[in-house]
Amino acid sequence: MHALKMVNKGGSSHIGSILSIADILALLYGKVMNYKSDDPKWVDRDRFILSKGHAGAGVYAVLAECGFFDTEELGKHYQDGSVFSGHVSHKGVPGVELSTGSLGHGLPVATGMALASKIDKKSHKVLVVMSDGELDEGSNWEAFMFASHHKLNNLTVIIDRNKLQSMKTTEETLSLEPLRDKLLAFGWSVTEIDGHNHDELLSATNSCAKKPKVIIANTIKGKGVSFMENKIEWHYRTPNGRLFDQAMMELGEKV
Repeated sequence: MHALKMVNKGGSSHIGSILSIADILALLYGKVMNYKSDDPKWVDRDRFILSKGHAGAGVYAVLAECGFFDTEELGKHYQDGSVFSGHVSHKGVPGVELSTGSLGHGLPVATGMALASKIDKKSHKVLVVMSDGELDEGSNWEAFMFASHHKLNNLTVIIDRNKLQSMKTTEETLSLEPLRDKLLAFGWSVTEIDGHNHDELLSATNSCAKKPKVIIANTIKGKGVSFMENKIEWHYRTPNGRLFDQAMMELGEKV
């Protein structure tokens, strides 16, 4: 609901991409990750990177709910001069580890963080949420090889497998299947789950592995809003007027 209000007020987009990972973000920050909202740079914190940076409003929303800053700050999203840019930015925003948006950069940076943690003998985790569409980028497959080679079992990747990108499905754009088999061949521990089921998410993220871990989270783009679900146009459209009101009601706003 925060994110919906933010994109409405700022006239931005990507609400479909945000809703597909809302459950994932809630679960990670609610039950999985170690952090201190009053000490965002705490040395032993778990590191989280949103590689699909266009869904940044979702991260801003969850950070506000977790106390990194006041929820009223979210009203500045996408406004001139605001630190809350459309693609997630770490500049001036406590709790954001990396500015992303150029797809294919989040996982490569995360592998470096995970390797550094190993070298420094630290115990914190590195977690990445990435889109399925950005798996078209070769930099990600280099990172998959790198992480497996260095046995980075402190690294967890969650792929938002909503099967939509750009103007078509992922399979029409550049086929990813058989995705599970490809990731297994790259030496990763692979689990496939319902990305909106919190029990499955918790079990998969907390499972132990001797390899880097990837979770294929099958999701619905625009989850929770009937007219947005599985509709590619809500990657781009801004929810306004009657549609905004209907979306807020469907997400649970009490009238």
